[in-house]
Amino acid sequence: MITGASSGIGRATALEAARQGARLGLAARNQEELNKLVSEIRLMGSEAEAFRTDVSVESECMSFIDAALARFGTIDVLINNAGISMRALFLKTDTEVLRRLMAVNFWGTVYCTKYALTALLASGGSVVGVSSIAGYKGLPGRTGYSASKFAMQGFLEALRIENLKTGLHVLIACPGFTTSNIRNTALSADGTQQGESPRNEAGMMAAEEVAIHILKAVTKRKNSIVLTRQGKLTVWLSKWFPALTDKLVFNHMAKEPDAPFK
Repeated sequence: MITGASSGIGRATALEAARQGARLGLAARNQEELNKLVSEIRLMGSEAEAFRTDVSVESECMSFIDAALARFGTIDVLINNAGISMRALFLKTDTEVLRRLMAVNFWGTVYCTKYALTALLASGGSVVGVSSIAGYKGLPGRTGYSASKFAMQGFLEALRIENLKTGLHVLIACPGFTTSNIRNTALSADGTQQGESPRNEAGMMAAEEVAIHILKAVTKRKNSIVLTRQGKLTVWLSKWFPALTDKLVFNHMAKEPDAPFK
């Protein structure tokens, strides 16, 4: 089961999982793009079903899991991938923007995991949270995004420890900057989408490569993965040289076109 499956990392993960023979329950708000993805997967010879879901709504998450269980009978892997970002100075940001990010990125993970957990415990399956380097290091201009990813990681880490003796596998996957539309749909200070990405995506890790890493980590039942050389360096530096890392992160993010801080 994959949330946020209609684009980016979610879509790439669905296609890669289909190549590996998985049966797929795919959730997202964009029904049209979900239907296209399901058709593509079925042409590959794999099973897939679309479930239109807004993960920020608890009842829709419950319906998604119930319908997926009715369709497939079991859940072996739940990949909580649905997410939105933001780009604005906190001083000027409407607090509703932070609420929206928490509703999707954190609560969406909580809701889907809650209703899938009994089935996952029965199958000895995997819960995956697609987090971010922003879940290890607060990023300026992304206060709500970083907060939601820190919260997601804390929730999943506690869940893993609770289930040390149950056989449940919990993976926290933290991509670095990845080619996807998450920056195009990122929220501005007033809650509108920013539109064009502020970053040059040419040198970023492709969503397809991220998908391969995530599925490999599920197979190996790893606790966590951090992707890209820059991402790994940021996490390492943050642990050992936090003040220096603050300055490096500030300077790096301030180079974005129209950065909200200088």
